[in-house]
Amino acid sequence: MKRVSQFSLLALALGLSTSVLAADMAKTLSYSHLLQQNGVAIDTRMSAFYNGWPQSANGPQGHEPMALNLSASWLSSMSDEQLAAWAQQHKLKKETALALYGSDKDNQAVADRLEKIGYTQISRLSDALQQPNRLQKLPHFEQLVYPQWLHDLQKSKSVEAKPTGDWKVFEAGWGAPKLYLLSHIPGAGYIDTNEVESEPLWNKVSDEQLKAMLAKHGIRHDTTVILYGRDVYAAARVAQIMLYAGVKDVRLLDGGWKTWSDSGLPVERGTAAKVKPEPDFGVTIPAQPQLMLDMEQARGLLNRKDASLVSIRSWPEFIGTTSGYSYIKPKGDIAGARWGHAGSDSTHMEDFHNPDGTMRSADDIAEMWKSWNITPEQHVAFYCGTGWRASETFMYARAMGWQNVAVYDGGWYEWSANPKNPVATGDRKPE
Repeated sequence: MKRVSQFSLLALALGLSTSVLAADMAKTLSYSHLLQQNGVAIDTRMSAFYNGWPQSANGPQGHEPMALNLSASWLSSMSDEQLAAWAQQHKLKKETALALYGSDKDNQAVADRLEKIGYTQISRLSDALQQPNRLQKLPHFEQLVYPQWLHDLQKSKSVEAKPTGDWKVFEAGWGAPKLYLLSHIPGAGYIDTNEVESEPLWNKVSDEQLKAMLAKHGIRHDTTVILYGRDVYAAARVAQIMLYAGVKDVRLLDGGWKTWSDSGLPVERGTAAKVKPEPDFGVTIPAQPQLMLDMEQARGLLNRKDASLVSIRSWPEFIGTTSGYSYIKPKGDIAGARWGHAGSDSTHMEDFHNPDGTMRSADDIAEMWKSWNITPEQHVAFYCGTGWRASETFMYARAMGWQNVAVYDGGWYEWSANPKNPVATGDRKPE
């Protein structure tokens, strides 16, 4: 008869799962031993810490080399089928040695779910985050802030990558601030995207209008602006245009309003506080004109090995099954453009998001782009239908440290309006 320890009997009596018992006796692997086994490290922390934000003052920053990020906080949003698809996407075989690191609670939650879908070689990474010189992080992780960081900043606590001068928080959205009035981040102002783009093509407004908008909201070139939106790409659209204008430090709340709401941090309702206008922006607009391309500049990137004009549109839009918009009739895409992925339709960006809506790992994004010959040393310009999705990917590429990136503002709407412009339709592959 198999002997059962008193601890095991007690645990069973209390209704604890066998996986909890297994966790109590879990194997540990050092990083070097994991590599010898061709195993994979999995970071179970939230993506902000994986990207480079320290969890504590002077704490380690970043993640173990080649580690995957599977945050325990995502699990409630992932079915077993979605988790299996994540594992398959990352080429994890059932016999692959997996070493988890993060808090004990998070490691256990992730281990339980991985065991449930058939992964059995699960250990704890014994020396995780103990060698700072080997850790990897986003070159500009500070451009994607997370809720607790922003809350601490608002409370005047010491934070990593603190703005050097004046800073302001804004919610960005299209039209009247209906949802903002009901609930928003305390102290946040509101920017209507109609203040930065206009019909007929929903391109950027004139530089003079930009200057007036920035003055109205009390923004100078040296003001740190932190933006969030109910839709991340609305905030990204405003952020990218502000960078073009010359605001030096523009940051996004990674995952947008949802991450703040899910965090349980304070909210407020009502109208924004009155802002003192700042008529002196401090530099000539645009201070960074290279960040926004016109149609001829975009055309100049086509069919080059050292450049990519990148379509951030859904696959059905890219191949011409749909235009993606009720107000854009032509279908297809720019001939010679490379597909940069997007999401299921013109209003989604799943290909770039973790289950909680935060930015997917830089390695995943870079690999996705590399498959279409889009690489960081190129001159890369993103476009979509009218600029929102392209702006979101621009902000991610910028955080990833890509040096020469821009947005083709006119996008498919402008390109398709000229019958002389070459258009491609139908299924196609990378060059």
